[in-house]
Amino acid sequence: MITTDILIVGAGASGLMAGYTLAEAGKNVIVLEARDRIGGRIHSANNTNGFTHAEYGAEFVHGNLPLTLGILKEAGIATRPVDFEMWHYEEGMFRQNSEFIEGWDAFLKKLNTLEEDMPMQEFLTEYFGDKEFSAMRGQVANYVAGYDTADVADASAFALRNEWNNEDESAQHRIAGGYSKLMDYLAEKFISSGGQIHLNTVIKSIGHKPGDVVAKAIDGKEFSAEKVIIALPLGILQSSQHDDAAVIFSPPLHDYQPAFNQIGFGAVIKILLQFDIPFWKEQNPDLSTMGFLFTGEKIPTFWTQAPDKSPLFTGWLGGPPAMEMKDATDEEILDVTLLSLSYVFKTEISLLKNRLAAWKVANWTADPYALGSYSYDKVGSKKAKPLLSQAVDDTIYFAGEYLYEGPAVGTVEAALTSGRNAALLITDVNNPDTRAILPNL
Repeated sequence: MITTDILIVGAGASGLMAGYTLAEAGKNVIVLEARDRIGGRIHSANNTNGFTHAEYGAEFVHGNLPLTLGILKEAGIATRPVDFEMWHYEEGMFRQNSEFIEGWDAFLKKLNTLEEDMPMQEFLTEYFGDKEFSAMRGQVANYVAGYDTADVADASAFALRNEWNNEDESAQHRIAGGYSKLMDYLAEKFISSGGQIHLNTVIKSIGHKPGDVVAKAIDGKEFSAEKVIIALPLGILQSSQHDDAAVIFSPPLHDYQPAFNQIGFGAVIKILLQFDIPFWKEQNPDLSTMGFLFTGEKIPTFWTQAPDKSPLFTGWLGGPPAMEMKDATDEEILDVTLLSLSYVFKTEISLLKNRLAAWKVANWTADPYALGSYSYDKVGSKKAKPLLSQAVDDTIYFAGEYLYEGPAVGTVEAALTSGRNAALLITDVNNPDTRAILPNL
């Protein structure tokens, strides 16, 4: 039995942020991670598997995110701008424009008059159900699937309205060297303050009573502490007790399991294609500064590394379409992606494949330690989050991007914020001596 003050299950952004905050406050903390690496759904590849640089998971710093940017500044990690020049491929032609949805202004105006929340699909059916709006309904569903990795069948109309009315139009960035540099910094600070990280440690059960927790790993190791922060992806917590991915709490957390299921968890497949040269510029010089490309193909969204002159081309499939392809092999997903590109660029698949220097399918929906992408709000989420943000007997705490309530939903910022909030619940934040040694971010 390994004993400490506080256990953290999960070494993603939330878990590492919680560990960093607690260790800086003088707590003895052990982080337990199922993978053979830290970072969770953050995974950068630098000069690995044929890639010069690629992000298998999180990639963008979406606007002015105070906690993310604060840590990057503290760590001395630079960012670089993202070129959001957007192109659409429609009816056999490339067009540069930013309009995603026909009649967007009228749609948003009606949405802003809604007085009672409902799933977005119900809103579309009730107010835009006529045949003349069929294209618009499809475009809304595709947009929600692509950006929020969500399903309009259960996504909250109020939450989407709030997101669309408060979009951050400030500059977007990537992190120089990759998001994993941020995770490495948090881990290094955590370890230098006395924290421990145990990799390859799959926790299958957590026994608990007030002030006493025992976490048992699949390999038989046991860890005990006074408190535990569960910093696992929502997809894992939504698993039933009979699923292989499930973590079993004893006694069961009867009120919490339904609350987990009142929050949506999206699906995504990310396809990274590193070509020998940026072939799209060769095909069409107008696309030399293209940032994003939206198509009507099976893989609908692509982006480049612009303004960097990189030959990396990234495909993105989110929401229900990604769920439908969850069990496809990587090779099958690659073929579908190249087929989509062959239609758009009128190039044979064999030629595209011959130009590939490296490729990777990051199927986060099939990943056993993620089971999806990131969260989105359902109609019941507003009631679920306050419950899940409360500790169980001042002993079990939860942290994750799914608990965040703010403008940066589904981001690393959301995960960092939730991890820090969980740590602050444990520390005596009203004590000036304690606050003085907490990270000032």
